[in-house]
Amino acid sequence: MTPSKSLDQLLSQDEPLLALAPMQDVTDLPFWRLMTRYGGADLYYTEYFRVTATSGLDKPILASITQNPTGRPVIAQMIGNDIPSLVRTAKELGQHPIAAIDLNLGCPAPVVYRKCAGGGLLRDLPRIDGILGALRDAISGKFTVKTRLGFDDEKTIEALLPLFRKHSIDLVTVHGRTVLQMYGGGIRHDLIRMAAESLPCPVLGNGNVSTPTDAETLMAETDARGLMIGRGAVRNPWIFSQIREHFAGKPISRPTGREVLAYIHDLYETVCDPTIPEPKGAQKIKKYANFIGEGINPEFLHAVRRVSSKEEFFALCQEHLEHGEEMMLEPNQSS
Repeated sequence: MTPSKSLDQLLSQDEPLLALAPMQDVTDLPFWRLMTRYGGADLYYTEYFRVTATSGLDKPILASITQNPTGRPVIAQMIGNDIPSLVRTAKELGQHPIAAIDLNLGCPAPVVYRKCAGGGLLRDLPRIDGILGALRDAISGKFTVKTRLGFDDEKTIEALLPLFRKHSIDLVTVHGRTVLQMYGGGIRHDLIRMAAESLPCPVLGNGNVSTPTDAETLMAETDARGLMIGRGAVRNPWIFSQIREHFAGKPISRPTGREVLAYIHDLYETVCDPTIPEPKGAQKIKKYANFIGEGINPEFLHAVRRVSSKEEFFALCQEHLEHGEEMMLEPNQSS
């Protein structure tokens, strides 16, 4: 593995910075370890640390930091709305080897936003102002934010950007949808560009990057410093290497069906604890297979949701992937 670059070095390089998005219960330590075998990202964000008055640092998530297998910088993400608790947690995280601390202002899960956390905070800009100010004072290193455009109104981003400038945020990731849009609808590249042009700090663009061409389009249309990819990387772990090849003007290496099948075997062995009952392992792999299936075909995607055992799961994978044809792994529009 090549020596790690610091976050500052990554931000100053000519190539786009490529970050793996945080996805709760998906992009965990075992998944990070697997990603490094397929090229990997330049920068990794932890799953979010839930912050409340009684919370501590979640040990499995903390292990992503203390046992970081990627050789790349790690940003620790927090989610919550209680200022004293966020400050306390930020100071605790600052004792560990992290490149920055990130505040989640974008999680679209109803169970989160109904508690006025994650994307729910986008309905309360004065509260965000207070949180950003307190965290900026408490964090001695880099302080970053991941946000959506707004809760139900894309124009909220226009009011957010002055707050990011006011509190000297060091890096902002913008997912080009509102919270209520979840993962449907198009990405507002123009509003990501507005953020990139108006903020003094670097901006990463996030949303619907599934191919190197998607990456090129987002970069060209937003003037962002780099990209954050989540679902696209689960579906296609080669995507970071493919984007690097594309921007370097090299032919893009595409996996065959058998190589995708091998990846799924790797994924199962990596993320499914062999000590847990097989049905539980089958349920966990299906969480990943829902993303992967979007890049195979609708028949696979629909069938995989009904399997109940490891044997059934891999029989289905074998049926659809035992071939030598190259695969794009783009989301199927009819899936």
